[in-house]
Amino acid sequence: MEAAAGAEAEPLLPPRSWRARRVFWRAGARSAAEDGAGADNDLYINQAIVFIEDAIQYRSINHRVDSKSLWLYRWYYSRTCQWILSLTITVILALAFIEKPSSLTVTSDVRYRLPAWNPPCGLTESIELLCFLVFMVDVSVKSYLVGWEEFWKNRWLMAYILTLIVSLTDWIVSLSFLCTEDVRIRRILRPFFLLQNSSMMKKTLKSINSTLPEMASVVLLLAVHLSLFTMFAMLLFARTKLFAKFSFFCVFLSSNTGIPGHALDGQQDKEWMVYFRNLPDSLTSLLVLLTTANNPDVMIPAYSKNRAYSIFFILFTVLGNLFLMNLLTAIIYNQFRGYLLKSVQSSLFRRRLGIRAAFEVLSSLKEAPANAQQSYVNVGALQQVLQKVEMDSRCKQAIMRSLKVCSCDQLSAAQFQKLFEELDKDAIRQHPPSPDYQSRFMQKMQFAFGHPYFGYLGNVVALANIVSICVVLVMDADKQPSERDDFFLGAINCFFILYYLLEMLLKILAMGLKRYLSYPSNRFDGLLTVILLVLEIATFAVYGFPHPGWRPEFIGLLSLWDMVRLVNMLIVFRFLRIIPNMKFMALVVTTLLDLVKNLRAFAGILVVVFYAFAITGIMLFKGAVVPMGNISAVNTTYDNGTLQCGTYEQLEYWPNNFDDFAAAVVTLWDVMVVNNWQVFLEAFSRYSSPWAKIYFVAWWLISSVIWVNLFVALLLENFIHKWDRRCHREPLSDIEYQRTVELMFRDVLEEPTEEELMEKLHQHPHLQLCR
Repeated sequence: MEAAAGAEAEPLLPPRSWRARRVFWRAGARSAAEDGAGADNDLYINQAIVFIEDAIQYRSINHRVDSKSLWLYRWYYSRTCQWILSLTITVILALAFIEKPSSLTVTSDVRYRLPAWNPPCGLTESIELLCFLVFMVDVSVKSYLVGWEEFWKNRWLMAYILTLIVSLTDWIVSLSFLCTEDVRIRRILRPFFLLQNSSMMKKTLKSINSTLPEMASVVLLLAVHLSLFTMFAMLLFARTKLFAKFSFFCVFLSSNTGIPGHALDGQQDKEWMVYFRNLPDSLTSLLVLLTTANNPDVMIPAYSKNRAYSIFFILFTVLGNLFLMNLLTAIIYNQFRGYLLKSVQSSLFRRRLGIRAAFEVLSSLKEAPANAQQSYVNVGALQQVLQKVEMDSRCKQAIMRSLKVCSCDQLSAAQFQKLFEELDKDAIRQHPPSPDYQSRFMQKMQFAFGHPYFGYLGNVVALANIVSICVVLVMDADKQPSERDDFFLGAINCFFILYYLLEMLLKILAMGLKRYLSYPSNRFDGLLTVILLVLEIATFAVYGFPHPGWRPEFIGLLSLWDMVRLVNMLIVFRFLRIIPNMKFMALVVTTLLDLVKNLRAFAGILVVVFYAFAITGIMLFKGAVVPMGNISAVNTTYDNGTLQCGTYEQLEYWPNNFDDFAAAVVTLWDVMVVNNWQVFLEAFSRYSSPWAKIYFVAWWLISSVIWVNLFVALLLENFIHKWDRRCHREPLSDIEYQRTVELMFRDVLEEPTEEELMEKLHQHPHLQLCR
């Protein structure tokens, strides 16, 4: 075991022959000044602090543990350094909005967009260089802390350095061309800096990568399904006079329709010409039909010819959309859940390993009895460590309380580990107590206005407010501004705002200010009430009190009166307070709240993909869409052709382009939604190249097929988990604890054994454990 530790390893603990099974630690690159007992104790304390912080953040403990490295390690993971690193990543990603082609225009419509301001050469490049310098420091510190031996095994660090080298090379090339080149490779590589900085995003990406083989099998089946139906469609809808001979049944129906033959031939030609003219068009038409974006348009020409042709399209849609696409969702859910569970299990192992490493270090501070069969940690030493550890105050206070309750002076490994199980819990906020009134009258007031029924009354009043506003808006919808009389609406708004103010004051009286503000719903209601009151007073000061024929003038984008009416609509959120009282609705809402917190890694990966595809789209299609004047007619002739209804030009999709980064992001979003995405396929294929379809199909596969199904998988897992707990009739309040991905799987995670933890500690590259 000592040979495996490497030549750099030195003992952190001096050998003590009087102990039969004592723990000894070695750390690389330790100065000779740490040989003293006092210096050793300080080192052990610092090691325990770092190991506990690693456990809190689910970080690996495989890093250098000498005194200088520990200082550097804590400095690197301090809030200031991590904030600087996060700010640097945000800045370098945001450069895409201002660098050439700039997004600093009011509109992205190619017909009305004015020339955008582009920064001079060297401005954004200087900012980039500063960001690269920060990343160079980042990768240097990471590489040093893990050690050179581990560095060559870490693919992420290797990729990090390679990305920096390519980016700096491209940066130099850009300056040499005076920033006139169109293709900048480093822009596509920028999302990597976001990806490598998030451990959860790495785990999610690893889970997705492990799921790809199973997804590929279904995608291949979809491709076979699409290819077979494409060939069949090209044969079925070929441009031939035998078009009606689909089957004897079709012939029979055609002979009894009574429709002139030339009309049927026209529909026949339209089906072939518009959708199945050649192989690429046929593949595209059926691929879009797989997403139902062009249904029933693609079917109408043939369906007008003969209703039996609908069978072909119905079969294709049922097999492809209802069976294969949903089968893909099921496979992604099943496989991704398993890999995500493994990832979360690994995070739990990291936390337990960090706590156990801290225990082993602290157990070396005080001698145990000579006949001891196991190591112990002094409670005083642990309290000293806890004072310096950066952790949630709630967890720290809970652990300190447990130590005070404990009557023993020493803790075993099991007791030590159990103390830190508090880290696995999410806090349920404790609300301050209500004021204790001595007056009987005040006690009755407190009971009445602190009762839930008083809150229900507020919901009813808010509903009445919303209904009254809606009625007035419906009545005045068709009236000219000069014909409107805002007296009624002004009067009822004055009444409701006075009630909201009275409700807020009475609740503060009953609950006390601190308790009132401790509830998010009360803070929201109170803020709305104050805003409404200020706007109402300002309205009366400017326009006077409501009276018949009262019409406040329209000033600017929104008049003060319009602002009051819009803010009133926010009162609808008061109804969210009834959610905890409806168990099933609470289950759904808590699932959504969990998703908001758990989707950070998924959202981050989506940002990475969006960014890379947007930059690629700018390189491929910048300036491809050229305005051709106002086209508002259904059929307009242009370049000896006719623009049919539903084309890019006729629908006026001019703002959807790739002329700048912001426009590219919105265009990709519209394609991801897949509503009318065939319009983009056809337009960019016509404006640039038929090969443009590959770009959009790749984006559809990654965003709509893979990422959306991953989102569905996480949603199902979260909801099913909570539904199972509800079926076991556990208290609904316990749902408040399930707020992270790790805690979502808490019931099915396996605790690592002591043998597994000790074996992993023995394999530490910078520490050696001997028993």
